[in-house]
This record gives sequence, structure tokens and C-alpha cells, in this order.
Amino acid sequence: MVTTAATLPTSPAPVPQRATKLTARDGVELAIEHFGDERDPAIVFAHGFGQTRRAWDGTASTLARYGWHGVTADARGHGDSSRRTHGDYDYEQYIDDLVRLARYAGEGATHAASPVLVGASMGGLIGLAAEALNAPLFRALVLVDITPRWEPAGVERILTFMRAHPDGFASYDEAADEIARYLPHRTERKSEASLRQLLVKGEDGRLRWHWDSRMLDFVTRDTERLQHDLLIAASGIRVPILLISGGRSDIVSAKTIDEFLSHVPHAQHVRVDQATHMVAGDANDAFAQAVLDFLDTLRDEGTADARA
Repeated sequence: MVTTAATLPTSPAPVPQRATKLTARDGVELAIEHFGDERDPAIVFAHGFGQTRRAWDGTASTLARYGWHGVTADARGHGDSSRRTHGDYDYEQYIDDLVRLARYAGEGATHAASPVLVGASMGGLIGLAAEALNAPLFRALVLVDITPRWEPAGVERILTFMRAHPDGFASYDEAADEIARYLPHRTERKSEASLRQLLVKGEDGRLRWHWDSRMLDFVTRDTERLQHDLLIAASGIRVPILLISGGRSDIVSAKTIDEFLSHVPHAQHVRVDQATHMVAGDANDAFAQAVLDFLDTLRDEGTADARA
């Protein structure tokens, strides 16, 4: 079923947060933030490649006001989470990290229930794999503009942006100019305050993106096999699934969405017409409303009332 998400009537005020760390199996420390009451049923947010947990601030704050405990995290090699000291990155590490995060997130809930996953792009793919390999891990999955197969031109556009400027930027203004060229549909220019969350100053004084550049190697490795395996994995998942796509996305298409829905016929689909691949960033109110509507459908199956 395809619908166009409505818009929340108002934007709730920010919710207090608590920051902490979670240690991965290999010692990497993951930076975590909590939104709302930690006794409420949990939602784990997994960001996309090259993003940070800050991408979820608006959505996690909104859902916390409706009775959900949001847990956001920087994936390894991103943001405030640590980098690999030795060796490469691989998908198995990210899957293991997400499994640990899911089990950690549900520990304090009053009602014993698995968390819901909201995963964007890479975060959604990791979530699919984690659920397929460790079911039952999540109560439900929300996949944000990602399907097991994706459009290669859109992915290449993202990687081209991430590979650009390996020597960094001389100023925040220079970085803001680059982001404005990459996201021309955004009318609001990135402020220095927001860019401080995305850039790290090196010993040479140059500002570089927050991610470990070594990650760029593993994401392009054996993608055909990966897409095939993910589609098979998705076919076996039995928990409720919602796919939220951006109407202007170049990562998913009508073709990849139809293929996904044919393999996972119980999945629901909502299209946010005004959004690109960056759905939450482009139209956070409409995105949050779509997630809330989906969470409401889980109530009769044992999930606590999201609007309590």
C-alpha cells in the first residue's frame, strides 16, 4: 500500500537526552544518546553511511513525546564513536554492533518487548541483516529510503561527495558551500554550530568530515552478491515492516520498491513526496507522522500505546 504521509500539526519541544557509551565486541566504543523515558518501549535508530546520530534528533524527540524511548548511536567509524585501530571495516562488525545495541536498548523497558528499528539507508540494510540472522531481535522494522537492491547511480553520487576534499576545508563557510551544492533543494544553509557536529579539526588546522575514510573501501565490495543476499534475507523476515521512501530519491525507485514488496508482501509502504533520499532531514514532521502511524498499528499486537 502506498500513501503520502501527512504532517504533524505541531513540532513538539525538544526532549531531555542522556549520553553514554556502549563497547562493541572488538573494543570499539559506540556513542549513544537516549531520548525520553527509558522505561518506555524502545526504538533503536540506525543512521545512514556518512551520517551521525544527530540525523535523528528531531524524530527521536518527537517520538519520545508520544511515549517511546529513543536510542540513537553513531556507527563505528562515524561521529563520536571510535575508529578501528587495526584492520578493515566489514558488514559483520556493523551487524554485531546493532545486535548489541538492540539488546541494550530494551533492558530498562517496563514492558518486556523487543525494540523497534528505524534504519536509514545503510542502517536499514544492517537492520535487515541483523533481524534475519538473529530473529527475533526487533519488534518491527522501519526502513528509510532503502531496499535490498538500490540504484547504483544514486549510491555513486553519495560516494563521490564523500571522496571529495580529502584534504578537508579551510573554514566552515567552505564546507557549508560544498553541502549547499550537494543538497541544492535545502533552503537553509548549514550553520557553524551544526557543522561542528560533522567536521573534525586536524593537527594541520584543516576541517575534515567526521567519518573514517577507510570505510569507503568496504561499502563498494561485492555489492551484487550483497544485494542478492539481502533480498533473500528480507523474504524470510516475519515482523511488521514499513518502508518509507522519498518521492525524489535516486537511491530507491519504483522498480526496487516493487521488487521488495513482492518478496515481502506483508510490508507497508509510505512515500513522502517532497523528500529525497534524506527523508528525515528533508521532511521530518511528515516522516515522524508516518512512523507514529505505523507504531499505532503495533498496539493490538502487544506494543505499548505510542500515544500514551
